[in-house]
Amino acid sequence: MKNNELRIANKEILKAWDTNAGFWDERMGKGNDFLNILEWPAILRLLDVQAAQSILDIATGNGLIARRLASLGVQVTAFDFSARLIELAKTRPNPDTRIAYHVIDGTDEKALLSLEAHAFDAALCNMALFNMAEIEPLFRTLPKILRAGAAFVFTICPPAFNNSLSVHIAEEQDQEGRIQTVFSVKTSRYMNPYTARGVAIRDQPVVQLYFERTLQYYFNLGFANGFVLDGFEEYAFPLEQPQENPLPFGIGLAAERFGLGSALWILLAGPLALLIGLPCRGRSLLDGSE
Repeated sequence: MKNNELRIANKEILKAWDTNAGFWDERMGKGNDFLNILEWPAILRLLDVQAAQSILDIATGNGLIARRLASLGVQVTAFDFSARLIELAKTRPNPDTRIAYHVIDGTDEKALLSLEAHAFDAALCNMALFNMAEIEPLFRTLPKILRAGAAFVFTICPPAFNNSLSVHIAEEQDQEGRIQTVFSVKTSRYMNPYTARGVAIRDQPVVQLYFERTLQYYFNLGFANGFVLDGFEEYAFPLEQPQENPLPFGIGLAAERFGLGSALWILLAGPLALLIGLPCRGRSLLDGSE
């Protein structure tokens, strides 16, 4: 993205999130089923949270994840592009003052490098990469601010099935005399990255920008910056916990640094099944060959 295009996109992004900040804070003050059931348990596993760790929370929003991590004894450095969201985050509890909030543009490599070098045991970016006009600067910077062996965990929606142009379908079927509702997704665009406008929560005040990218884009960007694919998890809402809007899908990704290299995990949340075989440190995960 050219500098002028990035400035224009970031201006719109910032205006939208500042406008939606109060609505978002009210609706997501304590999280929702999507976060609590699908994301949070897996995030904890992938981060392998330990008390007294130092974790970077990227695009913290109203600080929801930062507060949860701090309550576990973690020292959290949390930043967001929106000063309004950071203001709201600061009005909420800060467990033992373990959270330090900052306003930082995650697309600005110079701003990201203002963070202390090799200072973090882990980094997290929860459901935000697709709201960022550029993510290359973040991926380039992470190896410089994470410690050796540190984890980078990020979550996204499944780009093939839950993108701005996907259509969520509910159909009734007669299954041997029982009328059943069957849910599915129709997707018409995936392979070519594009930008669109949409909502994160129904009835939010203004639309926001989404930057739709393929899974291979995320993978290859990680590989280019020293990460390798290590594994992934995937989840859907269990049958005993049906949703009022039963078509919410979500994915997530993660990474861990080993010295100069890193390992990349993927967390997939939603009705999505993938079998991915990629070389991992010179070994094929498909056939076990070196």
